[in-house]
Amino acid sequence: MRDAGLWIERYAQVRAATMALAAPLSDEDCCAQSMPDASPVKWHLAHTTWFFETFVLERFEDGFQPFHPAFRVLFNSYYNGVGDKHPRPQRGLLTRPSLAQVRAYRANVDARIAALVRRHGGDAALATLLALGLQHEQQHQELILTDIKHLLAQNPMAPAYLEQHGAPAGQGAPAAQAWLHFSGGVGEIGHQGDGFCFDNELPRHKTYLDPYELSSRLVSNGEYLAFIEAGGYADAGLWLAEGWDWVRAQGIAAPHYWRRDDAAPGGWSSFTLHGQQPLDLDAPVTHVSLFEADAYAHWAGARLPTEAEWEHAAHAPGLSQMFGHCWQWTSSSYAPYPGFRPAQGAIGEYNGKFMVNQYVLRGSSLATPQGHARASYRNFFPAGARWQFTGIRLAR
Repeated sequence: MRDAGLWIERYAQVRAATMALAAPLSDEDCCAQSMPDASPVKWHLAHTTWFFETFVLERFEDGFQPFHPAFRVLFNSYYNGVGDKHPRPQRGLLTRPSLAQVRAYRANVDARIAALVRRHGGDAALATLLALGLQHEQQHQELILTDIKHLLAQNPMAPAYLEQHGAPAGQGAPAAQAWLHFSGGVGEIGHQGDGFCFDNELPRHKTYLDPYELSSRLVSNGEYLAFIEAGGYADAGLWLAEGWDWVRAQGIAAPHYWRRDDAAPGGWSSFTLHGQQPLDLDAPVTHVSLFEADAYAHWAGARLPTEAEWEHAAHAPGLSQMFGHCWQWTSSSYAPYPGFRPAQGAIGEYNGKFMVNQYVLRGSSLATPQGHARASYRNFFPAGARWQFTGIRLAR
């Protein structure tokens, strides 16, 4: 941390970006929780602040005193090494502290972090934790958008997070699908270089790949609609056993947020951050589960890529929509790389303990903050999750 001013500027930019995401929302919007997997915006604002208070100020600040002793439990997410946690499904019941108090909490911690950086500008351990905290906050910026979209979608009025001025911007007809061939062999995956990465991206290691092909672009809404119209959700032969049980138990017949709408072109509309909109048939299909992605791939005579295939091909000419559209399901279970070692202490709980019953997604989405994506990034969710911006790239 040789330049304290640059760290203070970077910290302020990321923290301000979080508050900007909350700006269009009412206090009521910020306090509600639509399902156990989603969190209120107020909780996101507080938890990201809790991270800096707990892992940075408590360690480095002289004479540390918490902003409020109860916040240590209220806004702990899953760090067992820190202590007790408020139950995740009950975050929406926390009407106190108020949103105004959470804003005051953020302002207090921000001022103390800036003062700390000025005093301890040369501490490498402090720099490491600040970098992790800012990347962690950017993850929650994406969650703010996905969680508030899920919340607003429960409202019969289909309110918009942001009003759209003028006609919706269409994607334009997608380029013709092409298959890019990769010869395979021994390659390397995992983070390399001096930039930031999460621990689950390490260590970089060799892996063997058979020859394979990747689709040049993502599957579109129009292509996925053809799967629906062909009876894809009624054909058990296309689905993984658990996926078929999931479809039948929940009565699922289309991607999350799709609604049949006779007034819309193509007969479907979709709830978006701009409210209910006619389904853009040319845009990449989003909000599909691993189950749906896998069933579509089987129907299309293809499969999902492994995460090693995806990363190996990530920067190849001819591949489009790799970043900034939607997270792309892979067929790879979320597991540690050979030689993976989590950090010591509570901070080591960040990724490693979730390496069970989840699948890896690659790329980034339209909700991912600028500069947060990279080819080695390993996102992960359970197979049935679809409230995130998740889509499909085919392989064979």
